Amino acid sequence: MDTKAGPNGTRAEPAVPFALSDSNDFQATFERLASQIEGVLRGKRRAVHLALVSLFGEGHLLIEDVPGVGKTLLAKALAHSIGGSWSRVQFTPDLLPSDVTGISIWNQSTNDFEFRPGGVFANIVLADEINRAAPKTQSALLEAMEERQVTVDSITHKLAPPFMVIATQNPIELEGTYPLPEAQLDRFMMRLRIGYPERDAELAILEAHTDGSLVAETLRPVTSAAHIAHWTARLSGVFVAPEVKRYMVDIADATRHHRDLMLGVSPRGVISLQRAARALAASLGRTYVVPDDIKALAPSLLEHRVLLSPEAQLRSVSTTTVISSVLESVAVPADHLGSK
Repeated sequence: MDTKAGPNGTRAEPAVPFALSDSNDFQATFERLASQIEGVLRGKRRAVHLALVSLFGEGHLLIEDVPGVGKTLLAKALAHSIGGSWSRVQFTPDLLPSDVTGISIWNQSTNDFEFRPGGVFANIVLADEINRAAPKTQSALLEAMEERQVTVDSITHKLAPPFMVIATQNPIELEGTYPLPEAQLDRFMMRLRIGYPERDAELAILEAHTDGSLVAETLRPVTSAAHIAHWTARLSGVFVAPEVKRYMVDIADATRHHRDLMLGVSPRGVISLQRAARALAASLGRTYVVPDDIKALAPSLLEHRVLLSPEAQLRSVSTTTVISSVLESVAVPADHLGSK
C-alpha cells in the first residue's frame, strides 16, 4: 500500500484507499469547478481540466501562450471558484525578491521587527509575465513552490494549503526577458498552451462581454479552499499498481538516454506525474490509475522538463516529437491491475 509523504519527504502513515464513494464525491466537485470555469474560458475544456488536475495534484502551472487568449482569465476564474485567497504579482524588471516573499520591518511601537508578507502568501498566486523579472526575483519562488514555505531573516513561515502558483509568459515577445532556469521549470507540474478559441466559442465570448463586466470576478465559489486541501490529501489513496509505477520510471529513464536530449526527466518529474495521474483518474470516476492516464498527461508534464541536445536543435527537433517517440518506444504494461 502507498504511504503519504511526511515533512521533508519522510515516510508517514499508510494512505487510506480511495473508495468508490470518494470517487463519486470528488468527481462531482471537480465537475462543478470545471463547468463554472469553462463558462468563462469558452471552448477550452482540456486546458481547464488539466489546470484542475494540477491544482488537486498539488502542482504549479506554467501557462505559455500569445497575448489575449485567456491566461490571466483562467487563473482568476480558478481562484474565485475555490473561494480561497489569491494574489497577483506583476513580474517586472524592477521587482524585488522581498516583493514576492515579504520583508521584516522595524516596528517602533513594539521595538521589534515584524514580518510583512509578500504576494506569495495566498492560496492561488498569479505570477504574471514571470520571465520579465530578473533571475534573483524569479528564484524567490523556488522555496515556496517546492517546500510550501518562505524563509526570511532565518525565520520560516509556512504557506497555508492549498498553495498553487500559476505563472504566465508570452513566448513571442522575448526582448528584455529572462528565460526560466531548468531548476524552476522543473518545479512546475505542467506547462499548458491555451490556444485560440473556435469560431462558435469566440462568438460566445463576445456575447458574454457585451456589458464590459469582468466576468471572472463575478464568479461565486463552488467549493472551499479547505475542501480542496482535503481532496489533495485524499488522492494519495488512489491506487497505482507496481506495473504502472514501473511504466512511469521506464518513460523517465528513456528520456535520460535519448539521443536527442542532454537533460532527461528528473525524479521530481516522475513524482509529479504520479500525483497528476491520481488526480486525473479520480476526475474520470476511477479509484485507480491506468497507463492511458500517463500517456495523456506526459506531454504537458514532461516536455518542459527535458533539454534538447545542440545537434537536435540544429535538426529542428522539438520536445513534443521527442516525448512522443519516447511514449511509442516504452512498452505499456498489459496487466496494470493484477496486484490490486
